[in-house]
Amino acid sequence: MIRVAVYDDNPSRRESLQALVSLMPEWEWAGSFENCSSILENIVENRPDIILMDLEMPVMDGMEGIKLTKLHHPQVKIIVQTAFDDDDKVFKAIQLGAEGYILKSAAVSQITQSIDEVIRGGASMSPSIAMKVMRFFSQKEKQIKTDYNLTPKETDVLKKLAEGLSYKMIADQMGISYFTVNNHVKKIYEKLQVHSLGEAVSLAHRKNLF
Repeated sequence: MIRVAVYDDNPSRRESLQALVSLMPEWEWAGSFENCSSILENIVENRPDIILMDLEMPVMDGMEGIKLTKLHHPQVKIIVQTAFDDDDKVFKAIQLGAEGYILKSAAVSQITQSIDEVIRGGASMSPSIAMKVMRFFSQKEKQIKTDYNLTPKETDVLKKLAEGLSYKMIADQMGISYFTVNNHVKKIYEKLQVHSLGEAVSLAHRKNLF
């Protein structure tokens, strides 16, 4: 049996979720709570496998609840439910360890599917949330590419070094002098704060610099 607990300051929301759990033959109710002030004690007493977590609650909110749960009971899965399609809250909850994130407006079928997916070891997000996460990491990647402020020519030199080309070969391909290639490499080392070609190439691959 999958034991499901709910944290939400809205009594009717808690009641509707309890009714949903009671209709599922493989699920079992593990209690509902209006905030996370006693979440560690609640978990020990009620032994939930998964928690449906609201974020906006008085006294102690869902973010703090996620943090405490993942610190002391990391095996307990958490699906965040919120009325707000808020980027900052999405990413903070995911960073704290939440396995799922769906909107409160999600259909019953989405809720049940999310619980099933998370219990099986997957992650679950509403389509709109998933798109935000994809955009977030895409923007992060773009930021990483410009963090070191390499010029286009320096990036090209670094890419050719990573491909195994010598300074002379790079100079010939780019139509510049050996001395200019050497200057570019010095600038690359300074900007990446490395001291060898191996370090520069390794960092470039890790940070997706080209």
